[in-house]
Amino acid sequence: MSEIVKTEAVVLSKMNYGDTSYIISLYTKEFGKISAIVKGARSPKSKIGLMTDPLNYIQIVLYKKDSRELQIISSVDLVEGYISIKEDLDKLKYSQAILELVKKLTVENEVNHRLFSGIIRIFELLNSSDESPIILFGRFLFFFIGELGYEILLDKCSVCGKSIPGENELSYNFGNGILCHVCRKEKAESYLFNLELFNYLVCLKGRKKIKATDQLAEKANTFMENYLKYHIPDFNGIQSLQIFK
Repeated sequence: MSEIVKTEAVVLSKMNYGDTSYIISLYTKEFGKISAIVKGARSPKSKIGLMTDPLNYIQIVLYKKDSRELQIISSVDLVEGYISIKEDLDKLKYSQAILELVKKLTVENEVNHRLFSGIIRIFELLNSSDESPIILFGRFLFFFIGELGYEILLDKCSVCGKSIPGENELSYNFGNGILCHVCRKEKAESYLFNLELFNYLVCLKGRKKIKATDQLAEKANTFMENYLKYHIPDFNGIQSLQIFK
């Protein structure tokens, strides 16, 4: 038997279904990632169609049944449409990358309130902050990797335990962690670090605005993308970023 439930959600993707309906993928506050059908939403008279566009932050009422893979949406209210993001190609590119990561790498029906809040927060920042979109995306990527259970540890050498800050010759072994200048000679390195990249990654965890070149931010994002590829073999990289090139 279905129960009527209400929750907040971010629309991850949307596809046509039949002649008049949509199937949408959502990341919800109370139920994690789910798929749902919005019946009749493609009708010219429907007010729900545009509200269920990808990226929108919405409040929904569901006829939810745990044994059913596709839930049924009965009503939708738009909380935020992030107009500034949709009008800026650079912001939109990184927002699409965030939606892709959440859709591809989170588990169906696994609730994570911290991740939901993080998604809403990063879209708020992309929509209104003057911090560079590439840096904001890096902030989310660093946070997201931790929420998946693959936290990037940077405080000390993963082999000898020596404190890292201050060293200029570092490297990262994706299986072990960061390596100091001595241990990097004994362990296979996955990625070569310098102090600038190390300090930038450390700053991504903080709330202060970061001043960095796009080249440095891109290098950090590439490192984190490769780190994800190592830990999740089925992950082939962030396709959205390639599409927008």
